[in-house]
Order: sequence, then structure tokens, then C-alpha cells
Amino acid sequence: MTDIVTLKTICEELKIDPREARERLRAAVSDAKANPELAKARKPRTPWQWVKGSAAEREARAAITGTAEPKK
Repeated sequence: MTDIVTLKTICEELKIDPREARERLRAAVSDAKANPELAKARKPRTPWQWVKGSAAEREARAAITGTAEPKK
């Protein structure tokens, strides 16, 4: 079974307010050119969660912290 990383886990790890993180994620998802994996992984009215180690998780972390995502 794949490991799932939730927004709550990321927020606790980075010590960021979940409300602010959700705002940043919504803005990042709306820009599909800059965050293609994050936009594909997002499904409306579902929890913010990603497969651990996925490209979508890396893009989410970059969007939350406000840093540029390193390309892999």
C-alpha cells in the first residue's frame, strides 16, 4: 500500500497555519502550467493529500513554503 501524506502532516512539519497553506495551494492549483502534477492530483471536495515522494507532493510543499520546486 502506498503511503499518503496529508496537508495536516505537512503543516505540522513546517509549522504553518493550515488555512494559509490551503490558500497557497488553491492559488498554485489554479496555475496548471507552473504546477502540472499538483493540478492533476487535485480533485474538488476531497482532502488535500498526496502519495509520499510523488511529484505532486513536491509541488505542494514548494507551493506551501513559497519556494521554487527543484526539478527531478
